Amino acid sequence: QLQLVASGGGEVQTGGSLRLSCKASGSALDKYDIGWFRQAPGKERVQVACINDYGNIKYVARIVKGRFSISRDNAENSVFLQMDSLKPDDTGVYYCAAGEAVRQRITGIQTLFVEEDYTSWGQGTQVTVSS
Repeated sequence: QLQLVASGGGEVQTGGSLRLSCKASGSALDKYDIGWFRQAPGKERVQVACINDYGNIKYVARIVKGRFSISRDNAENSVFLQMDSLKPDDTGVYYCAAGEAVRQRITGIQTLFVEEDYTSWGQGTQVTVSS
């Protein structure tokens, strides 16, 4: 059974960078599409980036476009979220999620994967951006 462990969170100042990792065990990650989600205090969980199983299709949410990027290393069973130019609004718990053959959803000018298609979730890692 696939298990995901997210790590790399911490506290940084505005403008700083963090690189989150999502490490898989129990199953090879290369058959899964992966999404990164953020849940800020008192707010709904939102998807910020996603990548398909081969790594050739990537999307980032409009709210983080130009600052966040997603990548994967299937040989290492890992997916990464590089976060630059961090803002206090980026504060929250970041989760990675995996699913097979996840559908795409186009909403306005933004394309992301369908959240309901993810079947495995990691435990989350806290990111705090101070002003």
